[in-house]
Amino acid sequence: MKRRTFGLMSACGATALAAGAGFPRKARAANAALLKGGSLTPMGSEIAGNADGSIPAWTGGLTEVPAGWTPGAPMPDPFASETPAFTISASNFAQYQDKLTAGTIAMIQTYGLTLNVFKTHRTHALQQWIYDNIALNADRAQPDPGGSRLGFTGAFGGYPFPIPNASDPLEAGAQAMWNHQMKFMGEHCLLGQSNYSMVDGQVTDLSSAKNWYRFPYYKQGGDPATDSKYNFQLLFVGAAPADNAGAQEMVWSSTNPLAQHSIAWEYLAGQGRVRKVPQIEYDIPEAQTNGLTFYDENWLFGGAMDRYDWKLVGKQEMYIPYNTNGVVQLTTAGMLPHFIDPALVRWELHRVWVIDATLHPGERHVVPHRRLYLDEDTWLAALEDEYDAQGNLWKVGMNFNMTRPDVPGTIFFAFVMYNLQQHGYVITANVDLGTPAGTHAFDFVTVPNDDMYNPQTMAERAQY
Repeated sequence: MKRRTFGLMSACGATALAAGAGFPRKARAANAALLKGGSLTPMGSEIAGNADGSIPAWTGGLTEVPAGWTPGAPMPDPFASETPAFTISASNFAQYQDKLTAGTIAMIQTYGLTLNVFKTHRTHALQQWIYDNIALNADRAQPDPGGSRLGFTGAFGGYPFPIPNASDPLEAGAQAMWNHQMKFMGEHCLLGQSNYSMVDGQVTDLSSAKNWYRFPYYKQGGDPATDSKYNFQLLFVGAAPADNAGAQEMVWSSTNPLAQHSIAWEYLAGQGRVRKVPQIEYDIPEAQTNGLTFYDENWLFGGAMDRYDWKLVGKQEMYIPYNTNGVVQLTTAGMLPHFIDPALVRWELHRVWVIDATLHPGERHVVPHRRLYLDEDTWLAALEDEYDAQGNLWKVGMNFNMTRPDVPGTIFFAFVMYNLQQHGYVITANVDLGTPAGTHAFDFVTVPNDDMYNPQTMAERAQY
């Protein structure tokens, strides 16, 4: 299937694409003021809705927890009582195709995927101290001297580039992608992780684990000089299959991965020793999915960005998965032969930044071309199309976000990667697909001490 081109809106978002990092300090400071009482939200998105009102204005997001909810309990779907405004299917997708990605259309045409489209809610909200940091970042974030695709310094505690550099589409695209990578998931979180595949109509439990995350970059009251160096620190403790039970992996993810490499260590159950992992980025097959996805396909894209040029194509109104709290109800019974149960997935119309990634001269990657669609409020990539070396559509990625007014935030919690050439898919979910629906809570916790993320303590935690 050949890739198709889009006619993107050029006027929409022009205000948001003001002079970003790399421009004179005076201009950047003036643009930062747009985030405080100007035409932009504190995250850098447009406050105003669209012309026909199908995308509403941002009014502060969702910050009120449901009555009777207690911390630690699963978060109810705030929009569970709503019904779809309409459904997009193989019989009518043509009238909506200007707001559908190539990958979404392929899923509809090839496999009969249906999209239940609901009223749009702009639920994303953050704490005030993060808003304050985002405004500071608009002035203080500095791309790597070799370009933003290599990393950044100077930002802390919020999206590093809320107003991307409009003078250079490649800089703007890379800066938007760093906003995606520096997505907010709390200061700490504890979550279960399930990795399942659907191949030839058969569901396979690839692995499951508990993941503890700490986000030094989002440490409230932290030291920007030291805590900004790492996006997250992850401790992964395997639970299944049996030969993976007790295995551990630790990752320190860098904000400037070429100047200061991301680091990983692993503890293999039964060996009794900890060793460094040589490479956990790029197109290295992902261990936890038995090689069915690549390390840099986590969250649709995660890791070092130096192998691509990232071009900001523009902003467009698109139907994307959004406020998908219902996916928490997914079990293996909802893993249908070619996609997960459409009844669980809520689609809404949102403005997205369109980013086209092509190989940087002299670089190689098994996925030479990717196109990502970043939600304007959360900066989270909602959809991704991946193309092979012949220009054929290969994989379709979908991120699912969860509305958490208690944090607050509308945050990532699961993604699925559909393989159109193998006619199967892999889902990485922060829900336990092997348990009754809705029993898992995505918990925001404070880790007792820093030793949790110290590789020297990995062997000490092991159970024999």
